[in-house]
Parts: sequence; structure tokens; C-alpha cells
Amino acid sequence: MSPPTREPGRAFVLTLSCADRRGIVWTVAGFLADQGCTILDSQQFGDASTGQFFMRVHLRSEVGAIEVDDLRARFDPVATEFAMTYQLADTARPARLVVMVSQQGHCLNDLLFRSRSGALPAEIVAVVSNHRDFEDLVTWHGLPFHHIPVTADTKQAAEDDLRAVVARYEADTIVLARYMQVLSDRLCGDFPGRIINIHHSLLPSFKGARPYAQAYARGVKVIGATAHYVTAALDEGPIIEQDFVRVDHAHGPAELTARGRDLEAMALARAVTWHAERRVLLYAGRTIVFA
Repeated sequence: MSPPTREPGRAFVLTLSCADRRGIVWTVAGFLADQGCTILDSQQFGDASTGQFFMRVHLRSEVGAIEVDDLRARFDPVATEFAMTYQLADTARPARLVVMVSQQGHCLNDLLFRSRSGALPAEIVAVVSNHRDFEDLVTWHGLPFHHIPVTADTKQAAEDDLRAVVARYEADTIVLARYMQVLSDRLCGDFPGRIINIHHSLLPSFKGARPYAQAYARGVKVIGATAHYVTAALDEGPIIEQDFVRVDHAHGPAELTARGRDLEAMALARAVTWHAERRVLLYAGRTIVFA
């Protein structure tokens, strides 16, 4: 797998947050105009409950290619003036994903197909699993497969091996596509806002094993799936996307499971897409999603 391109691009995504005050949009737009950039799309949100302002701008240089580091350096004084937290990404360098899976492959298969067909705005650079069930599928797609088994005694070494894979392929995001191992607090802390998980229910409910059997036993009227960022607090990370479908007493556990798998794949794909397109801003344990 070749390393990401380092050539300068012409399209960028700027995301920022700061205390809400008059003149933010005007100042950002003026700065971009001064840099010879055109705004292709802009979204903003002022949160009255917290006094915070959030903004996402998709922009294009009309004066040729620009090094993203140069554009960041020019924007720094604006960010300082408004005490902004911001990120500026070159869209010529797509997000690079390491996907992790255990023994349920529906989410992995969906992401691989989307990547192969060009529907996923990110590059899957490697797949890691604690089992070999999907090795043939991954290699058929022409991607490297890394088998990293995990036991209670080898958990730390396995996570060190995962770190090595992430570094080797210069990945910026880890996607847990039904990877059924709990990550350590240390690993979660190493990749804040960079690990996305899909949970097989509408959090926070029906945690643990056999969630659809639990749902059936409780006679639920909707089932769903939750894509969220991973934190040290198990299944309590900031939620990116949820999906659901109505069900009734005629749906048994097997049908609930089948429908749930479809929801999981769709919710995870949307979450990964929005993350890769820099549409998700984190603040105070929750997300602002400019979808």
C-alpha cells in the first residue's frame, strides 16, 4: 500500500469551534477571499445552551495549489483572535482507515464494497482481525490482512501490534466493524476521536450479549444501531449516527438480527463517511454533525 500523497491540493475543509460572538462568519469569509479561495459550501451552528459556535467550510483555491500547512499558518492569527479550536484538511489526502473485525462480516463487507465502488470517501489501507474468517475476502479486495489474536494474557501485546499497523499504513482512523474485543483505556486515549464503533442497538439499551434476543423478550417496537466514537467508558462515547426500523410481535430473534445487521451496516457507513468528510465536530462529550 503506497503512502498518502504529499502534493498540495486545491480543495480544503475547515472546521472550527469557539465562543459565539458577532463577526465570526464575516471574518472567516473575508480571510478566505483574501487568500483567493471560493467557498463551495458552508454550515454553521450557534448553540444557545452552551454559547458555543461551530462551523464547517468546504473551500477551493482559485489561485492554484496550496500547501495545507501554509494555509494553516495564515489562518492562525484569525484562530487566535477568536480563541478557536480548528482543523484544516486537504481533501486531496483522503482519510486512511484501518478496519477491525471479528467473526461477523456484514459491516466489513459493506465498507469494502463501498470503498471498491468509490462510494466511500476514504481509503481502507488494512484490515485487522482476531480471527481468520475474512482473510480471503480481504485479500480478494487487494488489501493487506493482519491476524492479531487476542487473549487476556496477550491483550497488551496485541494492541501494540495494532499500533504498529496503524503507524505502518499511516492510518488516521480505526473503524471497529463488529470487532468484539474491548479496547483498553490506554488505546482509547491514544486515538481520541479517531476510533469509530458500531453498536448493535440504540444506545443506551440492551447492552451485552444477544441484544436482539433481549429486544424480542421485551417486546420492543423499534430496533436500531448506534455508531459512536470509542472512549474509555464502554459504549458511552459521543454518538455520530443512529438508525432504526419499526418491528412488532411477529418478528422473531432471527428476523430482528437480520434487520439489525442491515441497520448496523448503514449507520456505520454514514458515520465513517461523515467522519472522513470532516462533518463531525466533538464538543463536551457529544457531536455536532453537519450532514
